[in-house]
Amino acid sequence: MHTVDWGKYFYVFLITLAIFATAFYASNQFNNRKISEIEKIQNRVAIDVLSSETQFALLSASSCETVGDNSLSKDLDSLGAKLSYAETNINSNADEILWLKKNYSLLEIKDYVLMKKIAASCPIKPVYILYFYSNEKGSCPDCQREGLVLTELRRQYPGLRVYSFDYDLDLAALKTLISLHKLKGDLPALVINNTVYYGFQSIEDIEKLIPNLKDLVEKETATTTQKTSK
Repeated sequence: MHTVDWGKYFYVFLITLAIFATAFYASNQFNNRKISEIEKIQNRVAIDVLSSETQFALLSASSCETVGDNSLSKDLDSLGAKLSYAETNINSNADEILWLKKNYSLLEIKDYVLMKKIAASCPIKPVYILYFYSNEKGSCPDCQREGLVLTELRRQYPGLRVYSFDYDLDLAALKTLISLHKLKGDLPALVINNTVYYGFQSIEDIEKLIPNLKDLVEKETATTTQKTSK
């Protein structure tokens, strides 16, 4: 007669239970770390948002003599870097990440509108690109490459302003911006000098579309020289 070795089964059960408990604990700890990370980013971003909002108000009331091409602080760049980090390391569709993206997008639109006003009333001609992308899986295979190209362009031309927008973000102001430029939804899409360009654009392509990009380097060099001489 076959005897069931209950001790063996109980031992296997304990090992299996231990494995599941360890996996659950590790997953829970990982999620807690992600939530904590998001909260830290949110706290830092809150200060950036308040700072940028205050700057917008001050610059809107400034004269041409006190406003330069790079008049806004680098808060937007800092905020964008934090958002990019959060999107890469945390679920990009998490409510907290969407909150960050909406705040960032609104600040970008405000900066874009402010620079257009300055260009209309002052002898300043800012150079900017509106970049529309999507994080939806499979919807924009070239978006990541385009993002890297624009990052490199901004490194080469510090005066270039690149405004990046998630095309799928549910934000009324963004939808209005998309409507104004009559975007079709083919991504990536770049708006340069009020003209829309669909599909991947290389560094060389964009340099041809914006011939005065190289002027930014000369202007930056002249500004640096003036500051050094003082």
